[in-house]
Amino acid sequence: MMAPSLSTAVSSVLLLLLAAAISVSSSPPMPEDSIRVISAEKRIDLTSPIVKVFLTLKVENDATAPEASQVLLAFTPTEVEHLAIVKATRAEGKRKKKIYVPLSVKASDLAAAPNGARLYSILLSTPLKPAEVMTLEVFYALTHSLEPFPAEITQSDPQLVYYRDSAVLLSPYHVLEQVTYIKMPSNRVESFTKVDPTGRAGNEVKYGTYNNQLPNSYVPILVHYQNNRPFAVVEELVRKVEISHWGNVQITEQYKLKHGGAQHKGVFSSSLLYGYSFETFLARLEYQSRPSISGVSSFKNLLARLPPRVHSVYYRDEIGNISSSHLRSDSHKSELEIEPRYPLFGGWHCTFTIGYGLPLQDFLFESDDGRRYINLTFGCPLLDTVVDDLTIKVVLPEGSTSPQAVVPFLMEQYLETSYSYLDVVGRTTVVLKKRNVVGEHNVPFQVYYEFNPIFMLAEPLMLISAVFLFFVACIAYLHMDLSIGKS
Repeated sequence: MMAPSLSTAVSSVLLLLLAAAISVSSSPPMPEDSIRVISAEKRIDLTSPIVKVFLTLKVENDATAPEASQVLLAFTPTEVEHLAIVKATRAEGKRKKKIYVPLSVKASDLAAAPNGARLYSILLSTPLKPAEVMTLEVFYALTHSLEPFPAEITQSDPQLVYYRDSAVLLSPYHVLEQVTYIKMPSNRVESFTKVDPTGRAGNEVKYGTYNNQLPNSYVPILVHYQNNRPFAVVEELVRKVEISHWGNVQITEQYKLKHGGAQHKGVFSSSLLYGYSFETFLARLEYQSRPSISGVSSFKNLLARLPPRVHSVYYRDEIGNISSSHLRSDSHKSELEIEPRYPLFGGWHCTFTIGYGLPLQDFLFESDDGRRYINLTFGCPLLDTVVDDLTIKVVLPEGSTSPQAVVPFLMEQYLETSYSYLDVVGRTTVVLKKRNVVGEHNVPFQVYYEFNPIFMLAEPLMLISAVFLFFVACIAYLHMDLSIGKS
């Protein structure tokens, strides 16, 4: 009677061990516990509609651990949804001799941290050795992360917004010491969550110093403050770049712009649909006579930073050309100040087109392998704006082959064919698409292609052929006309 019981017990133990082995093998890999954060300083800049975070991490590898090739960052699901860009550098040297080495950052394939947090990996160019200490500088930007409250305001009301974050750093590592600073555009701070120790000096709130925070710690905070900066949001931007080997680069940019702040309520907005009234007249009179007080969160002009030596600049909308623009240009830069037909309040939209030409020799080069490449700037030329959906179409000269775009970040790209005047087979067009674009994306990118100079004769030959055929047709018509007259 004892043998079956012993056999059953052994079988149960084996089954438990097998289940444990399966559980361990199927569990997702977790970050190494050998790394710890000695100190962390987080500075959050809320002075513009785009939230900019500067993070300084001093990390250490355990003395008994192997070399570490990456350091992980953690973001909440909401932050990942609005995350526009993440950059990291490694600080080397001291004080004036300090240099910053750029590091690659990518979404980690490790399983999400608790509460759905996503992990991003900073790839170290030089592995972190046992007992070694390293300082990392991290920057990331968040879009659409400021919530207007109240959601609707009148023309004379200031704009108040909410910002949500954590008093302590969300990290998969043990953090020994940390502090968080939040900077706002003015001293008007309605309220902020207090997590001792918490202090405020003018337009800055300080959380910490906090010690010995466990991995994945999170302490929610809420800041309610005034932000009257223009919440300019480009819902869609389509930039078309047409390259002509006859010496010109023509650029056309089509914008769908909106004010992404608190919705405007009052007679000023209804006047655009239902005509003028006495209340509308008073509202517009107040806006024009007291611009520093009335409609402080609205905006009526934008600044576009264009390449130097632009020419043939135009600015128009569906109605026609808009004359309210000013161009300042020199050998280093060009600035185009544009003014829509009406000021934009919260929730208002407008569409317009900007076009200009550039000298080809400033942007077209030849690589060592004989290929040609165009060197352009990515992103949006409008300053302090968020672009929800950006499309760049680089139209190569007819006859171009083997196009290749080199862009320093991930995006969607594909090829299509465009047609213009006197084209025979069409022009190869490289299409680049990216969402959630901010000013930090305004970096150079290149499009390489191969081109046979014989194709430069295609358009002149087409033009000569058209003129010749027209001349032949005229001669034939005159001959026929004379023949009919004689008969």
